[in-house]
Amino acid sequence: MKTNQSKIEKLISELCPNGVESLELGEVLDYEQPTKYIVSSTEYNDSHKTPVLTAGQGFILGYTNEDDGLYKASKDRPVIIFDDFTTSFHWVDFEFKVKSSAMKMLRPKRNIEIDFRFIYFAMKCINYTPKDHARHWISQYSKFKIPIPSLAIQKEIVKILNSFTELEAELEAELEAELEARKKQYEHYRSKLLTFDDMGGVQQVEISEICQISRGRVMSKDYLKTNMGEYPVYSSQTADNGVFGRINTYDYDGEYITWTTDGAYAGSIFYRNGKFSITNVCGLLKVKVDYINIKFLSYILSTVVNKYVSSGMGNPKIMSNVMARVKVSIPPLKEQERIVSILDKFDALVNDISIGLPAELKARRKQYEYYRNKLLTFKEYVK
Repeated sequence: MKTNQSKIEKLISELCPNGVESLELGEVLDYEQPTKYIVSSTEYNDSHKTPVLTAGQGFILGYTNEDDGLYKASKDRPVIIFDDFTTSFHWVDFEFKVKSSAMKMLRPKRNIEIDFRFIYFAMKCINYTPKDHARHWISQYSKFKIPIPSLAIQKEIVKILNSFTELEAELEAELEAELEARKKQYEHYRSKLLTFDDMGGVQQVEISEICQISRGRVMSKDYLKTNMGEYPVYSSQTADNGVFGRINTYDYDGEYITWTTDGAYAGSIFYRNGKFSITNVCGLLKVKVDYINIKFLSYILSTVVNKYVSSGMGNPKIMSNVMARVKVSIPPLKEQERIVSILDKFDALVNDISIGLPAELKARRKQYEYYRNKLLTFKEYVK
């Protein structure tokens, strides 16, 4: 890394002795609306060949057999897809279709001498978190400035960051494979702990016998914006533990189980403890008997609930009336508590970002970001 930096420093002293000019992203990139590339059907199948992309966290949502209206990106003609609401973005160098119109397709302007990959890396250094639900490219993001050194310097930095990215990807693949193996080991052990074929004193009960069942309320993004505060609102996604937003009040306080009622994550089970609210695509369970450990119930529900989820004609569902009929095995309370103690430790080891392999993955990413930001920091141009 030291040798590479010295080479770049030499180029900068030769080609940019007075510093490096900065330009707005909108001055170096053109955008295109994705309307003509939107997929007609969301009935995806892994046997199809064309990926359907989102600029958000999911990236590849599935595969379609539609072959018209493709965005024909390639290694020689890549594109950046930009989520207009979240400002997340991805580098794409293969043909694809998109899920929705809530994005921009970014390409370099023809009249400017830049390395497109350099622009992509420079965008990664922009520290911006949207505060409202609005389109951000035109109003805000395109106005951010990035340094534009000489083309020779851009290409040298891209060469370094590409090699660093490849190395990081290899290391992450190894760590993620090990993490996936740990998760499978955990799921296997959890399944064994929650199987009670040979144990006496185990009863089968329906959820309606042991829980009060209710559902969340409708909360629009405007409502969240108007009532912004510290208490989490959980919704249908699984990212960030399902947090949809935060408001200045709460509907529940204490230990509960919530589940996702509709959509791609229908049947996802969450143990909650604290002050929170849920939207109308979530259900809520409150234990009403004293022989149930609620944490135990959340663990065992997560292993059985999927078989109760209906396909819902492309929109998976598990509504309150179905959840009420879900059957679970309930051993004696002391055995529940023993199982919870064991599974909590396993869960922390596998999933807690501050423990074990997830922490190592996070550290790798931070190290990469540090070097990238250092390479893309220049002395400001002085005339």
